[in-house]
Amino acid sequence: MILVTGATGNYGKSTINALLNKGISASIISALVRDAAKAEDLKAKGISLKVGDYDNYAGLVEAFKGVDKLLLVSGTDLVNRTEQHKNVVKAAKEAGVKHILYTSFERKNESETSPIYFLAKSHLETEKLIKESGLTYTIFRNNLYLDVLPMFFGEQVLDTGILFPAGDTKSAFALRDDMTEATANVLASEGHENKEYSLSNTENISLQEIAQNLSEIVDRDINYVSPPQDVYVETLTKAGVPAQYVGMFASFAETIKQGEFSSEKTDLENLLGRKPLTAKAFLKEVYGTK
Repeated sequence: MILVTGATGNYGKSTINALLNKGISASIISALVRDAAKAEDLKAKGISLKVGDYDNYAGLVEAFKGVDKLLLVSGTDLVNRTEQHKNVVKAAKEAGVKHILYTSFERKNESETSPIYFLAKSHLETEKLIKESGLTYTIFRNNLYLDVLPMFFGEQVLDTGILFPAGDTKSAFALRDDMTEATANVLASEGHENKEYSLSNTENISLQEIAQNLSEIVDRDINYVSPPQDVYVETLTKAGVPAQYVGMFASFAETIKQGEFSSEKTDLENLLGRKPLTAKAFLKEVYGTK
């Protein structure tokens, strides 16, 4: 039995769909959801629903009984995430889960000097918990999703250009659905015990190159400007962007600039058995009809 947590979220649901597309029987897939009413589409596909959440330890133990492979999709509650994941790992061990798989993040800097340490800390702590648990594990070091770039660019990017303080550093951004397909391939096969995979694109690309690609796609000049951090923060703040988003965007821009998402690893391509979707192809899907 395969159990996918966070099954109504983007990553969990996409992984389940990828498993089904591979021909894995719905009868051996279950989904952990907080609200069964939000998972009617999964139920209609024959997926068994387990109601529970990361804060309810006893509920997790019950939900995990009979599970061979458990995909722990990282939670979104940054304040309580480590404790929540601790519940999952302990419950998995108590319930007799044979193999836990975890969606972590790609990085080079694991210290508190990382611009995204507020996100990184709980991932690093969870990886440690998993390895110390004695459970067989697989850890996915997911790169930054191509899918989030439009959010960084803003809705008016075709009129205003790209304002983002990421410098000229290249990154191996990858499509979330490519990552979930690779995750499904691991869940559906053997030979991945106690391994870590970097789910990064084989292509490294800069924001300047992305602006050039976008210019070609929409047939007009899309400029890329990488301002100083303080100027960027001031500009977004004056534009009325909520402070929490300004801080997050600025942190990710600095992380890109420092090369944290650059990668020469081919794990994603190897697990997919094909080249991951390129940034240009993604941009064409998003902006090609505008």
